[in-house]
Amino acid sequence: MTALASPFAADGQLDEKVLRRLVDRSVDGGVDGVVACGSTGEFAAMTGDERRLIVETVVDQAAGRVPVVAQTGAVSTREAVGLSRHAEAAGAAVLMVVTPYYEPLTMDETLRYLRTVADAVQIPVMLYNLPGATGVNLDPDTVGRLAREVENIRYIKDTSADMAQAGRLIHHHGDVISTFVGWDSLLLQALAEGAAGVMAGTANLMPAELVSVHRALLAGDLDRAEWARLYPLMDAIMSAPFVQAVKVALNVAGVPVGGPREPLLGLDAATTARISSLVGSTLPHLSAAH
Repeated sequence: MTALASPFAADGQLDEKVLRRLVDRSVDGGVDGVVACGSTGEFAAMTGDERRLIVETVVDQAAGRVPVVAQTGAVSTREAVGLSRHAEAAGAAVLMVVTPYYEPLTMDETLRYLRTVADAVQIPVMLYNLPGATGVNLDPDTVGRLAREVENIRYIKDTSADMAQAGRLIHHHGDVISTFVGWDSLLLQALAEGAAGVMAGTANLMPAELVSVHRALLAGDLDRAEWARLYPLMDAIMSAPFVQAVKVALNVAGVPVGGPREPLLGLDAATTARISSLVGSTLPHLSAAH
């Protein structure tokens, strides 16, 4: 799945036309779904109205071709419930709910929040474990227990970058919850371990290439040379501040997504040059078209 970037025009407003183009790039590249208002999409820098507009736009452009996952977590339970009910009404297939990211919660507070949001909607819910930002790591056994207790909690996106933790989710609790890994460079390990999929911000840039690796791995016919060709570019993006790096790469590839929203700043000149060079050498058809 593609964790969609949020393109901004020169005046700082959401560029709906380019957002629709990003959806089409991913769908045409063969991805199995798209994620609106995820971390790559800079949801925390947006107003509630902007987040609702993005969900509506992505659902409209996807037009049933692939499922849309809407990230509806928020600082307050009330806001998360409101965003979740809106996304459900707008036609999202799944809600992805990150835990509040301002004040780290106790585990009891976290579970109460997740249960409340899940109980407010009818569609499936995906937990979003993002301990680096939220300060709360959802333990696999806790996740499994919660999925057994709350019927519509069916998925988890684990962005702990810990394959041992993901493995426990997959092998100990796969009967009640499907695990997606949210760390692009772990694609091979995650799928080989039995994850349901990977949610990748770099799929904005190279959806068809990552889908090809995914399909080949599932078919038992992986050409590791293709992964080795893509990996340096992916690693360069993931080694830099991620949102900014994805946007630099897309801009170089001819998809004008603008820069990040403040307080995020653009990348330094050396990192920008390195990523630009790797886009040109790894995906020459894109830079040539640009």
